[in-house]
Amino acid sequence: MATTTASNPSLAQKLRGLSGEAVKFGLVGLSGVVVNFAVFWVCINGLHLASLRSNIAATLVAIATNYLGYRYWLYRDRDAASRKREITLFLLFSGAGMLIETGVLGFSVYVLGLSSHVQQVAAKVGGLALGTVFRFISYRTWVFTAVPEPTGEQLAAARAEAAQDAPEAPAVGVVAQAELMLAAERIRYAKAE
Repeated sequence: MATTTASNPSLAQKLRGLSGEAVKFGLVGLSGVVVNFAVFWVCINGLHLASLRSNIAATLVAIATNYLGYRYWLYRDRDAASRKREITLFLLFSGAGMLIETGVLGFSVYVLGLSSHVQQVAAKVGGLALGTVFRFISYRTWVFTAVPEPTGEQLAAARAEAAQDAPEAPAVGVVAQAELMLAAERIRYAKAE
């Protein structure tokens, strides 16, 4: 099989795909930020909880809403074969991001002595920014992994299997090969978007 431009996207195509992914990640993240800050503000002002407790509660609610956006909108085309693994990794990396965010907030409140609500929100923004960078890298690398492209050996095995199933009808093998090629192309185009 000849290598085409579609199977080996150029650097510009890869960057366009990554920038589109970053924009979608940002939109889901922005909705999570709105949820996060709304819950934080209610906890700190309405319920009069301490800032770190308020931050943890707000972040946990945002993590739940973000998972839905990432799984069912942004990374819907990614491998979902093992949801248990995916959710476990998502919660692990989200928890690490929450620790980064809460650590920055705790440092600003307890070490720097920033005690007004506006100062705490500003510290939360800084922590959220650091946590977001960490989450973007970890989610796309380890949590929502791309479906692997079929190798030449896998294509050959599929052809051989199709030929064994119907040796008198070579067209069946061609159909199986075409289906594998179409599946691989859909994956490649999804990555480029």
